[in-house]
Amino acid sequence: MYHFIGIKGSGMSALAQIMKELGYEVQGSDVEKHFFTEEGLIEKNIPIFPYQKENIQEKMKIIRGESIREDHPEVIEAEAKNLKIYSYHEMVGKLTERFKTVCVAGCHGKTTTTAMLSHILKNTVGANYLIGDGTGFAALENTYFVLESCEYRRHFLSYKPYYAIITNIDLDHVDYFKNMDDVIDAYREYANKAEKLILACGDDPYTHSLEVTKPIFFYGLGEDNDIRAINVEYKTTGISFEVEVEGNYYGCFDLPIYGKHQLLDALSCIAVCFYERLEAKEVQKIFKTFKGARRRFTETIVGDSIIIDDYAHHPNEVSATIHAVKQKYEGKKVITIFQPHTFSRTQEFMEDFARVFGKVDEAYFLEIHPAREKQEDYPDIKSESLVEKLSNGHLITMEESEVLCQHKGAVFVFMSPNDLSVFENKLIERLK
Repeated sequence: MYHFIGIKGSGMSALAQIMKELGYEVQGSDVEKHFFTEEGLIEKNIPIFPYQKENIQEKMKIIRGESIREDHPEVIEAEAKNLKIYSYHEMVGKLTERFKTVCVAGCHGKTTTTAMLSHILKNTVGANYLIGDGTGFAALENTYFVLESCEYRRHFLSYKPYYAIITNIDLDHVDYFKNMDDVIDAYREYANKAEKLILACGDDPYTHSLEVTKPIFFYGLGEDNDIRAINVEYKTTGISFEVEVEGNYYGCFDLPIYGKHQLLDALSCIAVCFYERLEAKEVQKIFKTFKGARRRFTETIVGDSIIIDDYAHHPNEVSATIHAVKQKYEGKKVITIFQPHTFSRTQEFMEDFARVFGKVDEAYFLEIHPAREKQEDYPDIKSESLVEKLSNGHLITMEESEVLCQHKGAVFVFMSPNDLSVFENKLIERLK
């Protein structure tokens, strides 16, 4: 029996589902609050218990979520019983060794890219996948495994990539990485673990600085890329473009995606398909049915208003999401509702957040979600600090959905790694 401590975490939920499908006995524990990641666990009849040390029984193997501390009562009980404890990324690394694993890394776009490629490969050649939106699937007969690979604390170095994808390199997780050089060094080490080749976004300013010993191919819009999107047309229905690989025409794609960032994500997936010798027409056909990753530009339409739920929490991600909204809903008023994630990130990118949110019609801010941090360590970092920098900025609480209803026929963009569905649902009910 494998017991997951923190089973409702997005990666943990996906891993639990995968292991259940591969025939392992699985259960887990977490807080009693509802999370969207529970849906897949419930569908697969995976038991979920409230945290308590009594969950830990003899002969169990323990998988510990990344947010679970050493002093957690279930961890203490497992150690007292001398049980084997795996971290999340250790277990994922162990599990994926038997497959051709396509690792998708990058500060931004990992989840969407992993979801895109999983959708294509699953519906063509067959593939397993673990996506950071809480989605997981596996069958022993599949050759490929598409894996979202996080750079935080260099966790992606636990994996053995067949392909190593790098969507971009940016400074984030400033509570761990010392500076940009430290981030680049982590990606260099990750890239050089690739068995077949590295696929990196050539339009990113940092990917060319990687010192690699493995074959590397660059994708993007720039002329010096190996895989290029040409004749690009951004439309309210999506993006159409053609693809050249190493100077040779591969195919034409007309996809229901929005924003340059999603076009680049799509290119990395198309590159894998090319090097795995999949037919462009088949890839295009399957790609057109892609519905998006969960909590990545997820839309609900209520009358003439649109509610978008998105995971964006870094200023570059927020900017990309806003650009995608303006592409799809040209001329509509854009209202953002943002919950900053961690005090350290908010402090590091305060000016960048202010610049990005200054480009929307109205920007509402919830209190900062501390995650693993404490307010007393950052006494001067609060959401009010952001509001003070903006002429269009406002503070809001989860109970104030009526404040948003004054913006008739707008696009409401909720952004945070945290689940804001309760707030969103209140607004939806009021709009109805």
